[in-house]
Amino acid sequence: MTAFPEGAFALEVGTGGTGEVCVRVDGDLDVDSADDLIEAARACLDADRSPRLLRLDCEKLTLCDSTGLAALLMIHRIATAAGVRLRLDHRPEPLERLLELTGTLGHFTAADAGEAAAQVSVEHGAQGPAGATPPARPT
Repeated sequence: MTAFPEGAFALEVGTGGTGEVCVRVDGDLDVDSADDLIEAARACLDADRSPRLLRLDCEKLTLCDSTGLAALLMIHRIATAAGVRLRLDHRPEPLERLLELTGTLGHFTAADAGEAAAQVSVEHGAQGPAGATPPARPT
């Protein structure tokens, strides 16, 4: 039987005087580590002086599974609700491909994180123009 080494996971948070916070992600973002990343992001956003931009530096990210993607989307929702832009920097090719295939790349690369969220809401009928009738849901 072949033993596979467990993907080590580490986070490093750096702040700057420019209203930005950067969380460096190192290792596998999966079921074992997703909650750690969400909590680190929440801590950054709940700080006394909330940043204007939350950057997740993915240069050393080695894997992102479906749970990791769900964590990134949760962080996107939390940041958007707090009025903070979210950006994924230094995305490795497998992460880029995952985001493209799932149609979520715009959440992390849009000039304004709220812009991508609004677009998805409109596409899915969750929000529309004032007075618009939401689309009928299949039964």
